[in-house]
Amino acid sequence: MNITVVYGTEHKGSTYNISQLILNKLKDETSEVTEFFLPKDMPHFCIGCSQCFMNGEEHCPHFEKVNNIKLALEKADLLIFTSPVYVFHATGQMKTLLDHFGYQWMVHRPNKTMFNKMALVISTAAGAGMKSTNKDIIDSLTFWGVGRIFKYGKGVAAINWNGVSDKKKVTIFNDVDKISAKILETSKKVTPSIKVKALFYAMRMAQKKGGFNKADADYWKSQGWLETVRPW
Repeated sequence: MNITVVYGTEHKGSTYNISQLILNKLKDETSEVTEFFLPKDMPHFCIGCSQCFMNGEEHCPHFEKVNNIKLALEKADLLIFTSPVYVFHATGQMKTLLDHFGYQWMVHRPNKTMFNKMALVISTAAGAGMKSTNKDIIDSLTFWGVGRIFKYGKGVAAINWNGVSDKKKVTIFNDVDKISAKILETSKKVTPSIKVKALFYAMRMAQKKGGFNKADADYWKSQGWLETVRPW
């Protein structure tokens, strides 16, 4: 299984360590794991120029950085996105990256490779906010068309991994075993969820009526999705 991981911070705390536990369960000697740390690997804010929407993502002023991550995501079987909770939401660095992928939301030009991929979203906090943090990321992955999305959020009652109690770590280890087993089982045959398919068909109807801009309309037509071809 090839895996691409995007970390929402360069700090290697509880979220990072849980990610490593899961990686160790999933990867084998044939696996390729690619890791990106934000903001180091994508430091630029989206400037709202709309070039990606109107003229194509290659016109983004930050295309080189974004495309490097895009290519790794396309190559992977499993996408892992992680973020510690920052004021009940994902890190600003993670939001910055997801903003740059707005062009591949279902309403625009969904990347056909996403429909048969799995994703895992991981968040941790000293207290609460994991649900809303995971949702920040899951919203984008769903509208990208990612076939199956898993999530894990954990309140660790600590500000670093060393401070997490042994009792909590035992719970985390057990949770890691369960979610890793689910991912491995699902990997045998990944098909898009009902929600993803419903979004696709809703956006297909919009595109059949002319879409929202020429770049989007041309893309859907070129994929054959307005006819009988489907991306899964």
